[in-house]
Amino acid sequence: MSAVPSHEELASLDEEELIAYAQGWRARASRGDKSAYGVAHALEVELRRRQRTSQLQQLAIKPPEPPRPWWKRWVTGS
Repeated sequence: MSAVPSHEELASLDEEELIAYAQGWRARASRGDKSAYGVAHALEVELRRRQRTSQLQQLAIKPPEPPRPWWKRWVTGS
């Protein structure tokens, strides 16, 4: 990958490959390669998107409790 990867290329990478590419491009950018900044950013955005999706799937969906009637707000013990 020498340019900003396409969505298809990003989707074909597994987590470890994506992390390795992102680290490599970020290292190039930190050494002053101005063309590497965009690629490193695109790879890191994809990593964050995947992490966010996997974290959301781990959350247990709890149905909201129905609101209590207004007169029961001051009742203690229930």
